[in-house]
Amino acid sequence: MAGLDSVKQLDAILKPSSVAVIGASTNPDKIGHEILKNIIDSGFEGSVYPINPKADSILDLACHKSVKDIEKAPDMAIIIIPARFVPQAVQECGEAGVKGAVIITGGFSEAGDEGEELQNQVVETAQKFDVRLIGPNCQGVNNPHHPMCASWPLLTFQGKIALISQSGTVGAAMMDWLSEDKLGTSSFVSMGNRADVDETDLIAYFNQDENTQVIAAYIEGIKRPEQFIQTVEQLQKPLVVLKSGRTPKGKVAAESHTKALAGADAIYEALFSKYNICRAYTAEEFYDYAKALAYLKPPKGNRILFITTSGGAAILATDQAEQEGLDVTPLPEEAVETITPLIPAHAIKANPLDLTGDATAKMFSDVMEATHKYYDTLGVIFGDPVEDASLVVTPDANELIIFYGGADVERHESELMHLKGIPVFPTPERGIKALAQVLERQTLAPSQKPTLTIPAMGRQLPPHQALLRIAEQGLPCTDFGLADNAGMAADLAREQGFPVALKISSPDILHKSDVGGVRLNLDSPEIVEKAFDDILASVRHAAPQGQVGEVLVSKMAPPGLEVIVGMNRDPQFGPTILFGLGGIMVEIFQDVSLRLLPLTRDDALAMIRDIRGHKLIAGFRGHAPVDEQALAECILTVAQMAQNNADIIEIDLNPVIAYPDGILVVDARIIVT
Repeated sequence: MAGLDSVKQLDAILKPSSVAVIGASTNPDKIGHEILKNIIDSGFEGSVYPINPKADSILDLACHKSVKDIEKAPDMAIIIIPARFVPQAVQECGEAGVKGAVIITGGFSEAGDEGEELQNQVVETAQKFDVRLIGPNCQGVNNPHHPMCASWPLLTFQGKIALISQSGTVGAAMMDWLSEDKLGTSSFVSMGNRADVDETDLIAYFNQDENTQVIAAYIEGIKRPEQFIQTVEQLQKPLVVLKSGRTPKGKVAAESHTKALAGADAIYEALFSKYNICRAYTAEEFYDYAKALAYLKPPKGNRILFITTSGGAAILATDQAEQEGLDVTPLPEEAVETITPLIPAHAIKANPLDLTGDATAKMFSDVMEATHKYYDTLGVIFGDPVEDASLVVTPDANELIIFYGGADVERHESELMHLKGIPVFPTPERGIKALAQVLERQTLAPSQKPTLTIPAMGRQLPPHQALLRIAEQGLPCTDFGLADNAGMAADLAREQGFPVALKISSPDILHKSDVGGVRLNLDSPEIVEKAFDDILASVRHAAPQGQVGEVLVSKMAPPGLEVIVGMNRDPQFGPTILFGLGGIMVEIFQDVSLRLLPLTRDDALAMIRDIRGHKLIAGFRGHAPVDEQALAECILTVAQMAQNNADIIEIDLNPVIAYPDGILVVDARIIVT
């Protein structure tokens, strides 16, 4: 985790007592003028020093030619000058005693090799003088609680959510939404190129910030994976992440934006799952999830009652609730009897509870009071212009408020609710998805997960060597031996007992079946000898450059359930363990679960139960369940191999045959550096 002193240094940037604006402009159309004006207009109570050698004053503030000319060094400097002059400006800041700098200017690592070299100069200079840097190529910082807006646009509404963003626009748009909704933010930091201060530093900082209840971060990649993990392990506040670069082309776009290492998205998914980080996939989800975690009281369970004036909106809400794993449990008879005198005769007394268009705020209030004790959450859907709706809702009351279709009344009442600290959602789907993020994960149905990892690049061990390494770990394997001629293959088959399988054993052949390198269920010496010759002929024809000459002979395993257990060593986050249905099913359905190390037995069992095909493992339509404990032991053994052998970058046990009383590894692939 980032050191305490290192984190505390960020106070100079987010809670400065004085600020210099290097590149302050007399031209109102320039960013150097707008940021200076925003600092003043945000209510900043400290000293502000415009730095402009060509002007005497700007906005009634006396100008200085250099930050070194200021009698007492400011805590922080905003730098808005051409990129080529930035290293000298940072040098002068360091010599003057400035503690932190925000570099708005672009033209650094995002612009090519020359810009990257310039950025390296800036970082070296800053480190020499112990100056912390935000940026370059960023949109500044804003702390409404301090207050100080060294960014644009000018937004001053105080709130509970700290925004961290690699993109200035994404972060500023989020802050604008929160300000428009009268919810506000605790702080906003646009990281830009992250030459120094990155998401790990800022998450650690806001984890200690008394004004922050939720941290929301837009990232394109994690700069320092090991330190990031150390930081989130200590996290005491909810963290919402909008991670872009999920698709192959999106990944390329992310890496060209601010030179971020985007990484394989399935690895990030596993990381976020392991550390209970709330992941958003869209800007709307990013906003909704942060808002819900900051302002919704976590319910004790997942039972929800929808009270509505709109049947259609309630159906949408019910669909989304079912999809998210919420329980739209029927309205108890006792509750029906209580509310019957309170609502119109034609109202639908069920869940959803449709009050129809005749509903008033008073009717909502009466029904909410009568039913809240039966449910963990009341989903209140004002589906029409309901006057005084804001008077019947309560902060911290396990009420999910959705205002849908109320026009000007909706806008007015929603603003009043937000001023009371009650979040309002504009559609049933958005509200339900946000509520699901607040609930304890074990109360909800498991969500769908990405399944792909980055293909390993390295040297494949010959299959018999791979099986030897697996057997040495104590995992049960089929009997196997290596033959370099047909007669030897037949002898091995006699020793093992028929039927047997023959597979080409070559470090150059990844997919043996694709080149005719596999023969199964061979039940006599003569058939084995012929199969040996046929395999060599087929493989030499299909892969003439491959190292070919030896064949693996192994006893056929009894029928059972085929699964895959694997490991892929990610370049950022290290070993990722994989489990799923095996054989060709893993390629067709990609029904797998992923976990990062370290793994416990409970983690291994959870991996087994996470896949959609778990019913086959648990026993389906008369089939006996297979040995989940043996499968868990196999997963843990592979994890231990990965932990103890840094040279192994991929393990692929496929298939592993699972039985009611154990497992058998039939085939293994190991790739090493």
